[in-house]
Amino acid sequence: MHKEYLEKSRALIAQMTVEEKVSQMLHTAPPIERLGIPGYNWWNEALHGIARSGTATVFPQAVGLAAAFDPVLLKEIATVISDEGRAKFHAYQKEGDTDIYKGLTFWSPNINIFRDPRWGRGHETYGEDPYLTSNLGVAFIQGLQGDDPENELKAAACAKHYAVHSGPEAERHSFNALCDDYDLWNTYLPHFEAAVKEGHVEAFMGAYNRTNHEPCCASEKLMNEILRGKWGFEGHFVSDCWAVEDFYKYHKIVNGPVESVVLAIEKGCDLCCGHVFQVAVQAVESGKLPEALLDRALERLFVCRMKLGLLGGKENPKYTGIPYDIIDGAKHKAFNLEVAKRTTVLLKNDGALPLDISKLNSIAVIGPNAASIRALEGNYNGTATQYITVLDGIREIADETGVKVNYALGCHLYKDRFSNLAITDDRIAEALAATRNSDAVVLCLGLDADIEGEQGDTGNEYSSGDKEHLNLPGRQQHLLEKVIAAAGGKPVIVVCIAGSALALNYADEKANGIIHAFYPGAMGGRAIAEIITGRANPSAKLPVTFYRSLDDLPGFSDYNMTNRTYRYFTGEPLYGFGFGLTYTKFGLEVLGHDKQTVKVKVTNNGQMEGREVLQVYVTSPNQKEKYSLCSVASVPPLKAGESTEITMQLSSKAFSRYDANGDLYEIAGPHTLHVGFTQPDARSEGLYGVGCVKVQV
Repeated sequence: MHKEYLEKSRALIAQMTVEEKVSQMLHTAPPIERLGIPGYNWWNEALHGIARSGTATVFPQAVGLAAAFDPVLLKEIATVISDEGRAKFHAYQKEGDTDIYKGLTFWSPNINIFRDPRWGRGHETYGEDPYLTSNLGVAFIQGLQGDDPENELKAAACAKHYAVHSGPEAERHSFNALCDDYDLWNTYLPHFEAAVKEGHVEAFMGAYNRTNHEPCCASEKLMNEILRGKWGFEGHFVSDCWAVEDFYKYHKIVNGPVESVVLAIEKGCDLCCGHVFQVAVQAVESGKLPEALLDRALERLFVCRMKLGLLGGKENPKYTGIPYDIIDGAKHKAFNLEVAKRTTVLLKNDGALPLDISKLNSIAVIGPNAASIRALEGNYNGTATQYITVLDGIREIADETGVKVNYALGCHLYKDRFSNLAITDDRIAEALAATRNSDAVVLCLGLDADIEGEQGDTGNEYSSGDKEHLNLPGRQQHLLEKVIAAAGGKPVIVVCIAGSALALNYADEKANGIIHAFYPGAMGGRAIAEIITGRANPSAKLPVTFYRSLDDLPGFSDYNMTNRTYRYFTGEPLYGFGFGLTYTKFGLEVLGHDKQTVKVKVTNNGQMEGREVLQVYVTSPNQKEKYSLCSVASVPPLKAGESTEITMQLSSKAFSRYDANGDLYEIAGPHTLHVGFTQPDARSEGLYGVGCVKVQV
């Protein structure tokens, strides 16, 4: 911990009363004027842009950002976010506004593993793979925190929700997530370890649930043995919001608020999102809680504020001088458009894509997500200065060439009718008319964060934000089938906007093309339109597995990883993790390899400039995993016929596993490396058209 700031913190703490100390352990920390301590609200969000405090660049949702498979891009995105965060913070300070969502402590990123497609909050994560999540999480943390997090922070990142947390949302306040040591260390914890050791993350947030019987915000094993003991974490620990109250209300492990607070603070929870820590005053006065534990918490909290340049810490002009007019300005909008294009996945193309719009007289844009701003945003979002929906994007390009756009809603997102006074399917006739009177169809289906998300934040009251199935909701499947039938062989391109995997089996069989755009951000509609019309070439990959049915998966509440995610799934996916097409054809040649690197030559054998994502998976003898991702590399744009050589760094853990104590051990070989543009399953290789190259080490 920073020595100078620690000493300053201790000197300040020594002058404080118990009541004052406790007040600074709430997320709404009030000012203490006699000591020169300003008020500060610790709660802010920056998942894919500064959230919930007005204008900001709204990037694609986190799971979409993961689809680029590019840590360098993630760091650039987080740098933009922290720039805007600093600009907004200093503007608020000048107005004396220290309210919620106005600070420099961002409770992001969410690095939980998206183990089950039913989980409503999965779109806040970087997908289902610990290696990819580790790399992206570290990059995002670095972009938020700046170049010297040990001494000064541009902003404070927070790794959440620690740990073993991924639904069900309806049970999160009482749920006991049970997993064995193997899955704990090899699936649920590696990315949190990376956040500490590689990202030097400033904060951790505990999850609502229990993990193996201990509440995550008061877990001796997670918080002390592992986080502060084994990994050496020195930052502060914050509870999820009102999670400490769950100890007595829902987990039933203690008898009331005082016991809950004593347990949380004893185990090292320094900051309470909520207000129950107020009873810590009573706990200290009654002798149930040593005052020294308050001091320990405040040391961590005050050092953080000082490293941010607050509370007497050094201010960095590089951060304090960021101008307000950068916020969602022209430069950031242009970058956001590029990000959206790089995070949109092409899942199917029978040759209909890209559409040559100059040869069309008319194009139909249909579906509940075609003109939806909500479908662009995701959750934990800011407010962009401009939104471009898919309809807007198609119309912009169509107007340039005089092509008529026929728009129809088609159906409600999840209800069986749009107007309460109408009969079922009240908007489908218009959609069929638009289809019959157009030369091609762009059909925009999926979800939005009003029905897929966090408990209490969605209108999905029957499932608390989770999905009960993988099917398209409401009448969307019916719309899909009717539009394809009405098209009579004219191209139908399905654009699925959703934060998670859906069973697009019918579209896979019948549609001419499928694009999955996750929640693509404020510029998403333009990016999708450019991809559909060939002005941009897709290169993104799925960070999650698309299953054909829930029948392929264990129960939602089962945290055992058997038959979950690409590493353990024994069936055939609809679309595999790591899969995504482009409009050109790439080939590769492995030029050399060892246990640290693989050197690859990539050639664009197609007719269109494009970029790709190289992936290396490793299969090791006698392991639970079929194979695991151990390296990724972004292939820069290559013109037709152009080649490049790339040296890929393999994960230092590629040939190792964690034992029950969390110690790495090396696996005896030989190991097989699968080098390619997809994972090495037959379905992905067959759809992509180029298999992986196998080499042994």
